[in-house]
Amino acid sequence: MIPIDAAHPDQTRISKLGAAILAGALVAFPTETVYGLGADATNADAVAAIFTAKERPNTDPLIVHIADISQLSLVTGHTLAELPENVAKLVTRFWPGPLTLVLPRGPAIPNGVTAGLTTVGVRLPAHPIARALIAAAGVPIAAPSANRFGHTSPTTAAHVFADLGDRIPWIIDGGPSQVGIESTILDMTVTPPRLLRPGGVLLEEIEAALGMPVAYQERSVTSAAATAQAPGLLLSHYAPRARLLVFEGADIAATWERAVSEVAALAVRGERVGVLSLDTLAGRFRTAGAIAIAPLGTGDNTASVAHQLFAGLRALDDAEVSTIVCGAFDPMGLGLAIRDRLWRAAGGVVISVDAPAASDEAREA
Repeated sequence: MIPIDAAHPDQTRISKLGAAILAGALVAFPTETVYGLGADATNADAVAAIFTAKERPNTDPLIVHIADISQLSLVTGHTLAELPENVAKLVTRFWPGPLTLVLPRGPAIPNGVTAGLTTVGVRLPAHPIARALIAAAGVPIAAPSANRFGHTSPTTAAHVFADLGDRIPWIIDGGPSQVGIESTILDMTVTPPRLLRPGGVLLEEIEAALGMPVAYQERSVTSAAATAQAPGLLLSHYAPRARLLVFEGADIAATWERAVSEVAALAVRGERVGVLSLDTLAGRFRTAGAIAIAPLGTGDNTASVAHQLFAGLRALDDAEVSTIVCGAFDPMGLGLAIRDRLWRAAGGVVISVDAPAASDEAREA
């Protein structure tokens, strides 16, 4: 791993790694969302190496990262002025930042990046190391999350090393990612614009910037055999090794009460139970029999929850728990993205506290 201070990036090291990208190598690097596994977005062989390292299906497209607006034309075949006015509104408001825009694909981007689609996801990250690396390479960088496909996304260099340390030559250690979950993905090739994946930029913020509603179907799923419109749309994604039980319901507090009861029931049966816990409930979960607690902060501070979510899942896996338990979050603001990640990490299965409790036999079936 190569340590680089995000506040004062070492230009000598950055230049060396940029040259590695340009030569076709893979480099894992920090962004404000999660760590990415980067390759020259214009080099088909380098892009193919991403899929090999991650064991990622070639039906799942990649996001292309740029260092500045001038690179947008290389990725899309259009300057910002040539794209629709609404694109400029979003770029002005949210770039650099955790917003990916799906736009027309330019001829410089190979099929492997887009899974053969005529569109491409592009964003300008806010992280200084990411932007410095892209600038040093002199080419846009295609980068999914730097983990084995389907696993929990990495928010530290140590997470990347645990998944890919024996598969890639370079990992930049720039400290923990600030946001902690992936970028929002918005399809700007349709009217109205369509939210494909909630993330670090809120749906409400996008609608306010555009002055119009945005289409969104919560929990849409792409089958494993189909070409996805964007990353992160498979039913099972972001998954820990342990079984994840997520409780949901109209009464958020009731979901956490049910989670406490479930921990107690599982502990009595001898299971090694871990919890993604609100800070205020950690003591109750320990008393109920949890052997490991991953604190998420307070439920009303969704930025803190998002920042700690993936790190918490990885910490509980490291504690070798067999089951992870979590309650619900309000689906407003960043809570929409948190719900999406938990739902997919649980394989699309959640337990409603609004319905009668399932018997132990039914749960085990």
